[in-house]
Amino acid sequence: MYLFKKPSTQQINEFIASQARLDFTYSMVGATKHEDSPPGFVVDHNRVCLGTGKATFEVAKQALSEWLQFRFDWIELHRLDVIPEPDQTVGVLAHALGLWVLNACRVVYVIEEAEPVHRLAVAYGTLPEHAESGEERFQVEWHSEDDSVWYDIFAFSRPNQLFTKFAYPYVRRKQKQFARESKQAMKDAIAKVQK
Repeated sequence: MYLFKKPSTQQINEFIASQARLDFTYSMVGATKHEDSPPGFVVDHNRVCLGTGKATFEVAKQALSEWLQFRFDWIELHRLDVIPEPDQTVGVLAHALGLWVLNACRVVYVIEEAEPVHRLAVAYGTLPEHAESGEERFQVEWHSEDDSVWYDIFAFSRPNQLFTKFAYPYVRRKQKQFARESKQAMKDAIAKVQK
């Protein structure tokens, strides 16, 4: 949804509620679990080391659970619940080129496991009123062999709306900017606690 004026909280909540009843815009729901992607989608994979040790991993897990990977100035995440849970619908409000773009996603899965590495993963997929079609996984990992802690983003996407197809080079720049700033937001979340 493209808007010239920032929507109110009520408008955003109504938008989220209307999208919550709709199906995903792609067929391979859950494919990011195994880093798969459907044909015809662009794949993005970004990683950054957050530090070492169990304490860093616990802070990273908490940051992911609080959606801190979205804390930067041109994007706002709107959710009806705080902790990510499967089937939860969220709104992502972006401000770019003088427009407000409101997108809808649904949490596909939340995985917490200790083998083969300790990890917490949250993935969401796009709903019909999203500029893109695809899925994105946000994950923190703790590797016992070297004690390293990583933040990992894996996504596949393609344009879902005419405007997005027309402005695709700009959209790709914004996707890359999102990945850079999301990694920095997670690094900042770790640094803040470790001070």
